[in-house]
Amino acid sequence: MGSAPASDATSDVYLLPTVKTAVKLLVVGHFAVGKTTFVGSLSEIRPLRTEEVMTRAGAVVDDLAGTRDKTTTTVALDFGRLTLSDRLVLYMFGTPGQQRFAELWQDMTRGALGALVLADTRRIDQSFEVMGVLEDLGLPYAVAVNHFDGAPVFELDEVREALDLLPETPLVRCDAREQESSTRALIALVEYLIGRTGKLEHA
Repeated sequence: MGSAPASDATSDVYLLPTVKTAVKLLVVGHFAVGKTTFVGSLSEIRPLRTEEVMTRAGAVVDDLAGTRDKTTTTVALDFGRLTLSDRLVLYMFGTPGQQRFAELWQDMTRGALGALVLADTRRIDQSFEVMGVLEDLGLPYAVAVNHFDGAPVFELDEVREALDLLPETPLVRCDAREQESSTRALIALVEYLIGRTGKLEHA
């Protein structure tokens, strides 16, 4: 699984003429869990980002615990594209993580085939609300525990129990900064969606 090879200077901007299937996937999670980094590590085009500098006013309503070094935040979406084959392309939509943007990213679920939930072991409880919204909307998802330097490391079975995940829900580790690691997490989601829907099997 990977991007189609570039054939000219514009091939990383324009879709291959052979592409027949486009799939919308969401990258979701709580505030400062690595969604922008994840989309950026995989996108074959320059990702669209809507980041703004964090202000003191925002600090009043956002939970900044464990995010001491964060200075910007997504206020609308991140967007990236990944061509998997000459027939299939993925569109990745990273959602804002703050609770006040919940209605915005719920609207973004329209037309999405599934979602990848990024989780942080330092703030594992903050994933419940995100997963709850996906479950209410009936959108299938996989969970990727993102690596943060200095964060506690738990066995995946422990994380699965803490998140109360169903046995069939994929749970993997990833480092959103690394393309190969992010790719493996995306593969886990795509394989899960193929098993559930079969929509990508012949794309």
